[in-house]
Amino acid sequence: MESVLLVVKGGILVKAGDISHQRPSCYIMWPFEFGESGMLTAKEVEALIRGGLPAAAEQGVVVESVGENRARVRYRFTESMIRPGGTVSGPTLMSLADAAMYAAILANLDGQEMAVTQNLNINFLSKPGQADLIGDAEILRLGRRSAMLEVRLYSDGSDVMVAHVTGTYAIPRS
Repeated sequence: MESVLLVVKGGILVKAGDISHQRPSCYIMWPFEFGESGMLTAKEVEALIRGGLPAAAEQGVVVESVGENRARVRYRFTESMIRPGGTVSGPTLMSLADAAMYAAILANLDGQEMAVTQNLNINFLSKPGQADLIGDAEILRLGRRSAMLEVRLYSDGSDVMVAHVTGTYAIPRS
């Protein structure tokens, strides 16, 4: 693996080579490891999410894996997710889906933190169990200005899909 220092310039995270002769606005203080595919690891994606959105740590966001055009994110179960009727709330499921899409974007676009949700559509299919929630995201189409994604949500330990989500992310010009 090649160690690469990432540099923030104008609010955009960019991959850089030798930067000894440059003076960027600030440095990310840890090196990211890019594999042969140039993709960030699950731990690095999680660090970016938690660094940019501290509430993600409070919500129990864990990026379990990333790969080509995909990411798997886990939300640790807490009693605060439960709504009247004993089911996990819809906003919790929507938040997990958005986090999973963002993780897939970050991993596959070299940490493009400025990508934002443009659209999210969710279909609730079955009552989730009171367990960790899993979001499996896949990038269906990746263009220069937007990405279309699909997320399948499950309760941990169950093969029954609790929600199906599609979404679009806007990708800023670099």
